[in-house]
Amino acid sequence: MITLAPALASVIERAVGYPAILQNAIRHPVQWMGDCIALADQRFNTEPTNPTRSHLLGAVSLLGVILICTLPAWIIQNILNHLPVPWLWQALVATPFIAQKSLRDHVAAVNRGLSSSLAQGRAAVSMIVGRDTTALDESGVTRAALESLAENTADGIVAPLFWFAVAGLPGLVAYKVINTADSMIGHLTDHHRHFGFAAARIDDLVNLPASRLTGLFFAAAALFNSKVASKQSLSSMWADAGRHRSPNAGWPEAAMAGALGLRVGGPRAYEGEVLDLAWMGSGRETLTRADIAPALELYDRAMWIMTALLTALAVVL
Repeated sequence: MITLAPALASVIERAVGYPAILQNAIRHPVQWMGDCIALADQRFNTEPTNPTRSHLLGAVSLLGVILICTLPAWIIQNILNHLPVPWLWQALVATPFIAQKSLRDHVAAVNRGLSSSLAQGRAAVSMIVGRDTTALDESGVTRAALESLAENTADGIVAPLFWFAVAGLPGLVAYKVINTADSMIGHLTDHHRHFGFAAARIDDLVNLPASRLTGLFFAAAALFNSKVASKQSLSSMWADAGRHRSPNAGWPEAAMAGALGLRVGGPRAYEGEVLDLAWMGSGRETLTRADIAPALELYDRAMWIMTALLTALAVVL
């Protein structure tokens, strides 16, 4: 049964984020997951040129890390279920695994950086994207920030809350392990192509519901601007999401682009290699820092719509 915990976790995390005092004292729980994944990578990714063995070891390693991390979450949830108002305590435990405040802060930092200089804008956006930012102009920096905002809304906020609502704290933690593993080892490099295959494919699967929901949240949020903006958001998703190289990222990116009347995606450089990627949206291609504030407004409205929906589901179900 869906409780108020996901909605409350969203509100709490949006207000306070992850306190610096906890970060300094115990680091972040996702960093603990990263340590486990890095250890498994170091210990078991020993034959990257042997596809069959590497695939198997990668899948077993991922399963092992999921079990190691979700067992404490299951124990904690069962303990909290015996306390008064259990959903309140579950919400508090869940907040570190949601990135609503930090994502907004990072994108706002890009806006502030560009207001000072292009160099500072590049430095700020390099904190949230993996592409080469050294040659980006103002339009490129802004586009990178908006793409990161859209994609990370799905896998950093909506997906964790979705799995929290569906499967409680164990579901939330399992999702974060998978998503973290994908970001660390789910790459097409010679070393991780086979070992990280399971992480990449499972991450695609578990992000499928949230990516579509995020696109719908952006389309709903666009109604506060106009019906035309909302229709453009929906039509962009329908037309362009399937052309993205990711089975999931195109949905929120195309929805945001359509809602704002912009065009995102296109060619970009990763580690010196230029990738000719599909465009999302059919609007204006040249962006400026002035486009970041409307994108953040759309994001804010989408997140409140998500929280309202979680609350309504908890009340009805």
